[in-house]
Amino acid sequence: MNIPNALTIFRIILIPVFVVILLLRVAHGDLIAAIIFATAAITDSLDGYLARKWKQVTALGIILDPLADKLLITAALICLVELGRIPGWIAIVIIGREFAVTGLRLVRAEQGQLIPASKLGKLKTVTQIVAVFFVILPGLYNWLTPLPLGDWAMYVAVAITLISGAEYFVKADQKHPASPGAKAGHDD
Repeated sequence: MNIPNALTIFRIILIPVFVVILLLRVAHGDLIAAIIFATAAITDSLDGYLARKWKQVTALGIILDPLADKLLITAALICLVELGRIPGWIAIVIIGREFAVTGLRLVRAEQGQLIPASKLGKLKTVTQIVAVFFVILPGLYNWLTPLPLGDWAMYVAVAITLISGAEYFVKADQKHPASPGAKAGHDD
């Protein structure tokens, strides 16, 4: 166990705490939930940075880090649908994209092709985190519009989620066409 992996496990442990605080509707629950969510999101950047800096990238970290990210976003989206703060279709689109890209990565890994995270994929994660944070804290309004900032941020997150998902499929198809007898390749 190293510090980056401990941070990832800490993020996973924060998820049920975040869910309970958000759904119980306790005094200042939205603020507390937003702080817990932000803390979990920060550990996402920190664990990867430390693992690379200290050369402590492990198989456990490679598996747990993206799983923790998906669990955090999925839990948040489901809670926000339950609270009536976002429509169900937004959660379905975002979670569906995660399943589709994860499935693609698994199939391609089985064929010998590793698909690393793209810049758009990383931007997708950032926009989802920002959108969820703003939706958790209702009342944050953009001075240009009567719509909550969280709504705008969530629409941007959905758009980038779809675009980045399409990018993974296009790039995977270009590098490794799904044709009989195609030779497995590796990403650079």
